[in-house]
Amino acid sequence: MQMKSPLSPSSSLLKNKPRLSPYLFTLLAFILFVTILYGEDFMCIFNQQLQNYNYPDTLSSSQTERLKRQKLPFAVGKAAEGCDVFSGRWVRDELTRPLYEESDCPYIQPQLTCQEHGRPDKEYQKWRWQPHACDLPKFNASLMLETLRGKRMMFVGDSLNRGQYVSLVCLLHQLIPEDAKSMETFDSLTVFTAKEYNATIEFYWAPFLLESNSDNAVIHRVSDRIVRKGSINKHGRNWKGVDILVFNTYLWWMTGLKMKILLGSFDDEVKDIVELTTEDAYRMAMKSMLRWVRLNMDPKKTRVFFTSMSPSHGKSIDWGGEPGGNCYNETTLIDDPAYWGSDCRKSVMQVIGQVFSKSKVPITFLNITQLSNYRRDAHTSIYKKQWNPLTQEQLANPVSYADCVHWCLPGLQDTWNELLFAKLFYP
Repeated sequence: MQMKSPLSPSSSLLKNKPRLSPYLFTLLAFILFVTILYGEDFMCIFNQQLQNYNYPDTLSSSQTERLKRQKLPFAVGKAAEGCDVFSGRWVRDELTRPLYEESDCPYIQPQLTCQEHGRPDKEYQKWRWQPHACDLPKFNASLMLETLRGKRMMFVGDSLNRGQYVSLVCLLHQLIPEDAKSMETFDSLTVFTAKEYNATIEFYWAPFLLESNSDNAVIHRVSDRIVRKGSINKHGRNWKGVDILVFNTYLWWMTGLKMKILLGSFDDEVKDIVELTTEDAYRMAMKSMLRWVRLNMDPKKTRVFFTSMSPSHGKSIDWGGEPGGNCYNETTLIDDPAYWGSDCRKSVMQVIGQVFSKSKVPITFLNITQLSNYRRDAHTSIYKKQWNPLTQEQLANPVSYADCVHWCLPGLQDTWNELLFAKLFYP
């Protein structure tokens, strides 16, 4: 295996700096003030406030105005002026939560069925997201299914995106007669079919979006991860013809090490591999994704979404808990509105901001990171199917095997789909 020096540095992004307008100068002065006020946490907070990049600043003013006047595909209305659905608080809701029962949705994977696996409480199911400046539109399953009539909707990414996919299927399937729906898996592709609607909701396993050595949908726990440069079409050919596309990719990039990037083919006898920082490797993937969308999706007919980082809660000291703990036994929310967590990964969030803000591709950013940060209570923890037998030592210390990455269903990811619904129909 031949190792080379890293690819060209990302400093090339700094070329051709634009001149500052008075508005931008004022904005930068404000940012500097807040930076001084809030210190190191500022960059994390700023980058988690990434918004909808449907109308990038890189377009001319006339192009921007024309796009704003143009009705986005699938929209039936628009959000109230000044409404940021991603900025808000969690409120307890006994009347409308949960949106479905775990036992009523047969499509939830055993890794996410917390009640079936012994979770004693249901408090995590009873919270609703309330934006500060407006209300979320109520999820309308009939409208969603009618919109999908004769169409394909697809989630592409890792197991966290699969959880959101299953959540959406659970929100919709009860309106469909038992003999008029099915779910099948074909290698990396899982397809839920609503036969009377001639519609499919699909999930495609591609944790890096690009081709990698972790692409087997079943056997993919690879520690020495390798991603192939310029290979998005390997998976992308399976996404063509989709009408609504929801991407995510994040968790699998977080190795704590440099990423190995394959320049040739996985079939090459001697593999040509370079190492990149996580940030540069992730930037490569984001650019490839946006390029694929530009070449393959028609903005007049289709919609594309990108879901931001799903936070984990692996260290209770982050929220003032006892050292050595994690999400295990947590049944309440983090109530500090300034809480951002230690796994903010601000450098990766910065990459998303840099790449998306320069893109002319109409893509909607779903910022689920901030609102999910408060939900230490909503993880599967120990209440899931364990694929390997637990040792006596593990059984004696549940913290050691608690899953603080994935989420129980019903639960938090239903809110992600409410936000997706809001941005799809009321952008």
